[in-house]
Amino acid sequence: MNQLQILGHSIIEQISGLGRALLMLASALLHIPNPRKGFPLLLSQLYSVGVLSLVIIVVSGLFIGMVLALQGYTILVDFGAEASLGPMVALSLLRELGPVVAALLFAGRAGSALTAEIGLMKATEQLSSLEMMAVDPLRRVIAPRFWAGFISLPLLAAIFSAVGILGAHLVGVDWLGVDSGTFWSVMQSQVSFEKDVLNGIIKSVVFAFVVTWIAVYKGYACEPTSEGISRATTSTVVQSSLLVLGLDFVLTAIMFTS
Repeated sequence: MNQLQILGHSIIEQISGLGRALLMLASALLHIPNPRKGFPLLLSQLYSVGVLSLVIIVVSGLFIGMVLALQGYTILVDFGAEASLGPMVALSLLRELGPVVAALLFAGRAGSALTAEIGLMKATEQLSSLEMMAVDPLRRVIAPRFWAGFISLPLLAAIFSAVGILGAHLVGVDWLGVDSGTFWSVMQSQVSFEKDVLNGIIKSVVFAFVVTWIAVYKGYACEPTSEGISRATTSTVVQSSLLVLGLDFVLTAIMFTS
């Protein structure tokens, strides 16, 4: 009987947590920062979660593009198809690696920071102090961070893909000797905006929504202790990463299969 009680309690806790997360999400979606009062808060968070993530995004994108070009060239040259290096790298980045790897890096860098910051504010009773001053913490703390993450990740994914293509050009053209004109022209002819670029953007928007939602909720709902914040931060990275990979499969199956 004790095992059934534990199982039932666990199920109820999970359902209750999902309900709280949905209520918090609804509040964040309704509280779009207004241009006069909320915009400075949004700009501050855009800098924290977006601009400060640029270094890891740019460096990772550059090296992944270079590795793709190096590996792709060694395969394509055996078939005399090295002219297809450009579209191979571009399609890999725009369809898959750009949105997915950028989301994983964002979850590790910005998502964990959001959870830790909100959790620390809860542990030091800053959120309670806002409520005592009749300031809604969801509007003041959660909403700007949610919208900043939602805006930042698609832009970071686009930067990741662009830098990766430049890295592939650097290796493919300047090192391996692929013709630059062929690299760009074949890429342009093979890459479709509607099928490749737009679907990659849709993926990054979905990932931004999920990763940021998990990050702000885990911080808002964590235990107000150092151990609780640590567990919430770890949970943010793990759950976000698993959901990104799972959703990537679902979205790919919807977008690229007939």
